Amino acid sequence: SSKGKLNYPSIQIVFHLKDLPLALLIQKNLRLGSLIRKKGVNAYILYFNSHEGILKLVKLLNGNMRTPKINSFYNLIDWLNNKNPELNLTKLPLNSKSLSEDAWLSGMIESDGHFTVRSTITEKYPKIECKFELTQRQKDHLGFSNELFLLNIAKFLNTSLKNIREKTSNPQYRLRTTNLESNLILINYLDKYPLFGSKFLDYNNWKEIVDLFRTGFKYSNKDNVNKVLALKSEMNDNRTIFIWDHLNKFYNLDY
Repeated sequence: SSKGKLNYPSIQIVFHLKDLPLALLIQKNLRLGSLIRKKGVNAYILYFNSHEGILKLVKLLNGNMRTPKINSFYNLIDWLNNKNPELNLTKLPLNSKSLSEDAWLSGMIESDGHFTVRSTITEKYPKIECKFELTQRQKDHLGFSNELFLLNIAKFLNTSLKNIREKTSNPQYRLRTTNLESNLILINYLDKYPLFGSKFLDYNNWKEIVDLFRTGFKYSNKDNVNKVLALKSEMNDNRTIFIWDHLNKFYNLDY
């Protein structure tokens, strides 16, 4: 650097504390990286600092990115090419394929998606709603807008993108499924490209409730209502039992 310090690149993937099995599996499959518990927060970070590790991830990611994070990725490629001109790495463009054609959206959901069940159980006006929500800041840390890729997700799920927290220092975009049709689009996608963290378990509960409405949910059926409430009580922060059998179907990360 201009101050005489040696700069080096680092790629970091953050996992919630409860997703340690997934973090370990990714580290094992890549055969690279250092997994460290982050002090003060409920998170592990998988660090890739070695030249071998950085280069392997660059080859895995190149051509598969869909967000403004590609600008930082291009900076990384420039650094690698400058360090070793013989690499001659090519900057592939943003992935423009349909979201239905790869697992990118699953990764996005894994990171920032949220499955919720809202219930108001009264004798006169009972109401149960299944929603999926994804919220992102409007601009990333380099000032690039996140609107375009979020609009693509909203269009894919047949829902809308809304501005929220506009009068705060951190305005955000939010998309949310609001009907059975959108939820079924998401289910069809995640059946093809599944989640692998603990969110997979929350999704399964959520999906089971959506299926009840698909087959004709009736509020007058107390067994149905009680089943919904039981499934909801196990989700998200309330979950205490974690079964990781689904990791047996994880992707081969070799390139």
